[in-house]
Amino acid sequence: MSQRVDGFTISVIQASLIASAEEMFAVIKKTAMSPIIYEVLDVGTGITDANGELLSSGAGIPSFIGVLDKAVKRILQIYGKPQINDGDLFVTNDPYFGGVTHLNDVVIAMPVFESGKLIAWTASIAHWNDIGGMVAGSMSVDAIEIFQEGLRLPAVRLFDAGQKIDSVFDIIMANSRLPTFVKGDLWAQIAASRRAGNRLQILVDTYGHDAYLQAIEALFAEGEARGLAGLAELPSGSFEVEEEQDDGALWRAIITISDDKFVVDLTGNPAQTNGPFNTSRDGAIIASQMIFKALTDPTLFANSGSFRALEVITVAGTVFHATPPAAHGFYFETRIRLYDMLWRCLSQQFPERLPAGHFASICATVIAGNHPDTGRRYTMVEPQMGGWGATNQRDGLDAMYATGHGDTFNCPVEICEARYGIDVGYKRLNDLVPNDDLYKGGRGVELSYLPRGAAILSAGYSRNRIPVWGANNGSNGGTNGLEVIKPDGSTKPYAYASGIAIEPGDQIRIFTANGGGWGKAPRA
Repeated sequence: MSQRVDGFTISVIQASLIASAEEMFAVIKKTAMSPIIYEVLDVGTGITDANGELLSSGAGIPSFIGVLDKAVKRILQIYGKPQINDGDLFVTNDPYFGGVTHLNDVVIAMPVFESGKLIAWTASIAHWNDIGGMVAGSMSVDAIEIFQEGLRLPAVRLFDAGQKIDSVFDIIMANSRLPTFVKGDLWAQIAASRRAGNRLQILVDTYGHDAYLQAIEALFAEGEARGLAGLAELPSGSFEVEEEQDDGALWRAIITISDDKFVVDLTGNPAQTNGPFNTSRDGAIIASQMIFKALTDPTLFANSGSFRALEVITVAGTVFHATPPAAHGFYFETRIRLYDMLWRCLSQQFPERLPAGHFASICATVIAGNHPDTGRRYTMVEPQMGGWGATNQRDGLDAMYATGHGDTFNCPVEICEARYGIDVGYKRLNDLVPNDDLYKGGRGVELSYLPRGAAILSAGYSRNRIPVWGANNGSNGGTNGLEVIKPDGSTKPYAYASGIAIEPGDQIRIFTANGGGWGKAPRA
C-alpha cells in the first residue's frame, strides 16, 4: 500500500500542473508565426492524465480547452496504450478523429513518460490560417462536405519514438497556401508540448509516481465536489427553450437540474445542414460544459472531475451531432449560438444569476491576398468584438469577445497595416441606443478595413437578422453584419460569404451588436 501524501505536497504538485500548462501557452505565444496566435491568442493548452482526463489548462479560449481531453482520448482509442511510445507526437484536426472543431484548428498531443511509465499528455490547439480547401483561409460557406474544406489529419503521428516523420510534415506544408506560417506555428506547438513534458518528468521524478497519482485523484475529487456544491445552489426542475435562428430553423433544448445531475437534452433539433454550419457531438458537450462551469464553479480551473455531474443528450445526424461527411467550417457559429441559447434558457429562470444576451457570434472575418508592397501572400483571420449583456447590478461590458472566446485580444491596427497592407479607417464603439432599461447593454463596435491591394473576403456573422435578447423585460440589443462599399457609394451587405472579390478603393465595413438590457428603470 502506498503511503498517503501530505496535503502540502499534493497542493504543490497540483500547482505545478497548472504552471506547466500556462508555460505551454507562453511558449506558443512567443514562438508562433501567425498574428491570429501570437496577438489574438486563438489557442488553448492543457495537460491530461495518462487516460486523457483533463488535469489543467493554460490561458486562451475555454472552448478550445474542452477539445484537448477529447482529442487525446481519440488518439488512445485509435492506437491503444501499448502502441504509444516515448517520443511520439500526434497531430489531428479532423472533427471525426478528435479534432472536434474544424480543419483550421490543429491539435498537437504528446505522451509523457517517466521511468518507462505513461504519466500524462501535453496538448495544444491553435488556429492555422490556411489548411487548403476551396478558398484562402479554408472557410468556405459553399462547402457541402468536409472534403472541400482542406487537409484532414486523422490523428496521425508526427514523430515516432522520437524520429520525425518527414512525409507528414511535407504533406502538411504542400496543402497550405501559407506553408512558412504553418511550419512555424506547428513547431511552436511542438516546442510547447516538449517544454511541459520536461516539467512533468521532473515533477514525477521529484515527488514520486504515487504522490503524483494521489494529487490527480484529489484534483478530480475537488472538481467534482465543487461542481456538486454549485449545482445544489441552483433551483431544481426542467427548463425548456425554443429559439428561431437567422435562417428560420428552430433550435430546442431542455435543461434538467437536480441535486446530482445537470442534463442538457438536445433531441428534437434539425438535421445536420448541407453547408459548413454543423458541430460535432463533442462540440455540443463543450458548449454544455461552459454553461455548467459558469453556473456551478466559475473560479477553479476546470478538470475532468468538474463535469462528472453533466450529461448531454444528442441525436446523431443532427446539427449538434453531425456525422460524416458533413462540413464544419463555421462550426463556431453553431456552438456559440447553442451556448447562447442554453444561457438564455437559464437566464429566463433566474435572471439574477446570468446577464442578458450578448452579440453571440465569433464574427470571423478572413481577408486574403498579396501584400501590395512586398508581394508576399497573407491571410488575415480576425474574430470581432461586440457588446455584452447587462446584469442585475450594472451595464453590460463594451467591445468584448464572445463568451467562450476567453483570454483573447484584438489584433493591433499596426500589425494589420504592416503585415497585410490593409489600412484601418476607423475602429470605434457603437452609439448607445436610448431606452428605459434599468441597466443598458454594452456597446459593440464599428470597423472599417481598406485593403490597398486586391483581396478575397470570407466571413461568418450570425445574429444578423434576429437581435440580441434582453433579460427581465430589458430591451433587445442589435445585430451583427458587414458590408462592402464600392468607390461609387454602392453597398452590398453580407452575413455569410466566401470568395468575395475586393478591389483597391473598396471599403469593408463591419458592425457588431450591442448587448441586451436588464430590467426597466422605475418610473419617476
